[in-house]
Amino acid sequence: MIKIATRKYLGTQNVYDIGVERDHNFGIKNGLIASNCFNKSHSTAYAYVTYQTAYLKANYPLEYMAALLTANSGDTDKVQRYITNCTNMGISIDPPDINRSGIDFTPTAGKILFGFSAVRNVGQNAIACILDARNEIGFKSLADFCDRVDLRAVNRRTLESLIYCGAFDKIESNRQQLINDSELVYDWAQSRAKDRASGQGNLFDLLGDGFSSTQNKRATNAFETAPKSKPVMDFTAQEKLQKEKELLGFYVSDHPLKSLRQITPLLTPINLSQLGDQREETRLCAVVMLNIVKKVVTKKGDQMAILQIEDLTTQSEAVVFPKTYERISSLLVVDTRLIIWGKVDRRDEQTQFILEDVEPVETVQMVMVELNPQQAGDMEELHRLKTILQDHSVDKEKAKMPVIGIIQTENSRKLVRLGWQFCVQDSRITVQALQNASFPAHIKSLTGS
Repeated sequence: MIKIATRKYLGTQNVYDIGVERDHNFGIKNGLIASNCFNKSHSTAYAYVTYQTAYLKANYPLEYMAALLTANSGDTDKVQRYITNCTNMGISIDPPDINRSGIDFTPTAGKILFGFSAVRNVGQNAIACILDARNEIGFKSLADFCDRVDLRAVNRRTLESLIYCGAFDKIESNRQQLINDSELVYDWAQSRAKDRASGQGNLFDLLGDGFSSTQNKRATNAFETAPKSKPVMDFTAQEKLQKEKELLGFYVSDHPLKSLRQITPLLTPINLSQLGDQREETRLCAVVMLNIVKKVVTKKGDQMAILQIEDLTTQSEAVVFPKTYERISSLLVVDTRLIIWGKVDRRDEQTQFILEDVEPVETVQMVMVELNPQQAGDMEELHRLKTILQDHSVDKEKAKMPVIGIIQTENSRKLVRLGWQFCVQDSRITVQALQNASFPAHIKSLTGS
C-alpha cells in the first residue's frame, strides 16, 4: 500500500480507460491505494466471456458458428477458416438459395445456409427487394423471379451473380442454361413491368388458359410464355467452382481439393494454417490450389513470382525465386491443383513459403509397397527396402515421387509415408526393382485414377 500525500476535488468529470505499461492503482479509504484492481476486474470479465463463448459453442454449435461467420463475413480468410472448422465439426455449409437464404448466415435443418449479404454484387436494396417479393410462396422459375422483383434494384449483374453462385440450383441446376435464358427473360420482365406501370396488361394475363380467372393460373401461363434460349450443356464442375470462388471469396458447394482429403494427410501432415508454427528452413510439401500469380522483375532484370495459394484450411503466399521460376514457370497456371515443395522462411516477423518445386496433382504418382507385420518388424527386411529406395533417389532434386508403405494385417490396413529422403526419381523403375526383390509394389496416382 502507498499513502496519498494530497488530494484535490475536481467535481464530476468523464472517466476514461487509458492503458499504461505498469499496474493501475486506485484509491481506497484512509488514503491508501489498492493495486491491480483494473487488471483483475478485466481478467474476471474476460474469463466470464470465455466461459459464455465455450458454452455456446459446445451446446449450440450450429447457431454459434452461423453467428461467427456472419460477424466476420467481410474477412475472407477468417470465413474460410471458420468454414473449415464447420467441416471438422460435421456442420455442412449450403450455398445461397433464392428461396431459403436470408441476409446473413442462417442455421437451418442441421446446416448453415449462406446469406445473400456475403455474395458480391448483391446489395442491401436488392436483398430487401428479393425477400419482400419472395414471401411465403417462393419463386417457381427464373421468369417468376424476374417478374416479381423490382428490376430497378435487382439489375442484370446481380441476377448473374445469384445464378453463378448457385442460388437458383434448386429451381434449375443447369447454370449455363440459366445464364443464357437470363438475357432474354430479363428484357421480357422489364417489358411486362413497363406495361403494368402504364396500365396495360398482357393478353395471357387477362385471359389465362381457357379463360380461367384464377390469379395463380394466369401467372403460370404468363411465365410459360417467357422466352428461353436454345438448350445447352451445363458448365463443368471446375467452371462452377471458379465462379463461386469469384463471387463468394471461397468454394462452398464443393472444393477442388476435397476429393484428395483422404490421401493428402499422408503427403502433407502440415496444412497452410499451421505454417507459422514451423521452424525456419523446415522442408514442407503441400497440396494447394493456385489462385494468383504475380510476376516480379528483380533489380538484375530476372523474373520471379509471388503466388497466392490455398488449401482446405486457409490462403497463404509463396515466393518463387528467379532460378526456380525459370524452371517451373510453365506449370504455374491459375486455378490448377498443385503439389508444391519448399521451405519455411521468416523475414520481418512474417512467415513465407519459399517454393522450390511444383507438379500438377494429376501427374503425381506414388509408389505403394506392401509389407506384412513380420516384414515391418524385421530390421533386415527394412534395411533391404531402404537400400533399394536409396538407390533410386540419388538425385535429390529430381527425386519427388513419395513412397507409401501399406502394412496389412487380418483386421486392419495402415498406410505409412516413408520420409522425404526416400522419395524416388522414377516410380516405374522403382516398382520394378521392388518387385524383383519380392516386395509387392505398384503405382498409384494422387487423384486415384
